Amino acid sequence: MRTAILILAIITSTLTFSQKKYPANDFRNPLAIKTILAGTFGELRSNHFHAGIDIKTQKREGLKVLATADGYVSRIKVALWGYGKVIYVTHPNGYTTVYAHLSKFGNGIQEYVKKIQYKKESYETGNIFPKKGQITVKKGQVIGYSGSTGGFVAPHLHYEIRNTKTEKIINPLLFGIDVKDTIAPTIKGLFVYPLADSSRVNKSVRKSLLAFKSVGNNTYTTNRITAKGPIGFGVQVFDRLNGAQNKNGIYSLEMKVNGHNVYHHSMETFSFTTSKHINLLIDYENYARFKNKFQKTFKHKSSKLKIFKSLINNGVVNIKNGFNYNIEISATDFAGNKTIIKVPVKGVESNAVFKKAKDTTAYKITATKFNKFTKNGVTIAFPKNTFYEDLYIDFNVENTIATIHKPRIALDKSYTLTFDVSQYTEAEKKQLYIANINNKKYPSYQNTRKKGNTFYTTTKTLGKYTLMSDKQIPIINLKKIKNGQWITNHNAIVVKIDDKETGVKSYRATIDGEWILMEYDLKKKQIVYDFKDKKLVGAKHVLEIEVEDNVGNTNSLSATFYKKE
Repeated sequence: MRTAILILAIITSTLTFSQKKYPANDFRNPLAIKTILAGTFGELRSNHFHAGIDIKTQKREGLKVLATADGYVSRIKVALWGYGKVIYVTHPNGYTTVYAHLSKFGNGIQEYVKKIQYKKESYETGNIFPKKGQITVKKGQVIGYSGSTGGFVAPHLHYEIRNTKTEKIINPLLFGIDVKDTIAPTIKGLFVYPLADSSRVNKSVRKSLLAFKSVGNNTYTTNRITAKGPIGFGVQVFDRLNGAQNKNGIYSLEMKVNGHNVYHHSMETFSFTTSKHINLLIDYENYARFKNKFQKTFKHKSSKLKIFKSLINNGVVNIKNGFNYNIEISATDFAGNKTIIKVPVKGVESNAVFKKAKDTTAYKITATKFNKFTKNGVTIAFPKNTFYEDLYIDFNVENTIATIHKPRIALDKSYTLTFDVSQYTEAEKKQLYIANINNKKYPSYQNTRKKGNTFYTTTKTLGKYTLMSDKQIPIINLKKIKNGQWITNHNAIVVKIDDKETGVKSYRATIDGEWILMEYDLKKKQIVYDFKDKKLVGAKHVLEIEVEDNVGNTNSLSATFYKKE
């Protein structure tokens, strides 16, 4: 009991210290509803850590999004992907808040953005940087409305707090946002890894998935394992908060060996520049194969993450013959709820029952050097430090399919993949593109650049690629109206656009020859024009739309409609 109280006191004091570093009363909540999270700060996402908190909006769009403190709008962006419609507010206390996936902006800001969209004749704006003080906001002012813009996301508000000077992202919960959480994290799986050629775990050189059982009070234990040499652990874990079923990320992960802390990381803050090193924190091979994420309790030598609070021997446990070890791994959420798993280990000399085969091919990667290989008209070029360590890769080209190893290795940089297309006619080249076919059922278009007889793309994914041909024009269909119809009572024009193979690259719409802003909803595959944007003159009007896909196939629509103002 005294031990449990001591552990709770340590957790509480650590969180209190972190919270004192940040102003707990400067910021209000960005929504005027109860705060329930769909995503936590630092959560494990694909190739990055989650940079904010995702606040549930009761499955609705259009809730008022409020400035959490006085400041000025320092950046705005409208994009199809990523944050969608997003607004950045810089505050005099040294922090910048970010509000993403908005359906629209607040009064004044919405009109300001639309002027830029009409000037550029583009839905997407790129980054807009208003001058300091040009658009000021007050704490509690409506600066936008919640939505689901930015790809295929459900309605919610993504909220961030950044250090204005360094751009480091900081956990918003450290600034006093109150979220109810009385539920301890859930541990789903535990791996143990032999980390050297001489290492053994239960007489094997292979990683092992350990079974465990509950002993009460959110504590679990495994059977005793035998080991030799350097070993490490990895845990699959998630956290649930009150009022939601979402599987969220934890706040900290810690490992003790015989009572001594040898590994500890926490999600207080991190940098965008190192976020990709999440792939060194997780068991990337396991993730690539099975889509579940095991967080390692040891640091990779190439990791530049600054989330680590304490490390001894980078979290690697060196097991010696004849010694016993008590491993204790604890996962803690922001509220201090903790789940512990204990692993008893006995040091035993052993020879491997299973031995690793030596991995050698004709294609050796020296990580610190530029590496380039060509085979059967396909070239792969890896900039230096694309890989985190030296290795051999598989590379083969057969029937125009290039196999570049297996997509189970994380890369730090993109590499270039080039196809020789000299055997194709000029007409054929126009419709050709490079596709990733790791998922044979759903080939994925790769941004294909064409230069004479060579097509190339850049990618951070290994695996299978080939050349494919897109001969289909994009789809354009009017929704809820017909050609020649009176639509006086309609508030908007809605048009479905889609491209089944390479995707929509661009679209352009005009009424009576003048460009109009049609907002693109990726999920519904439609573009929408709001008649409030401008006053139409006369009753008869002509709508014209042209859509282009990523290989240059185009389709157009022309329709007449009648509307009285």
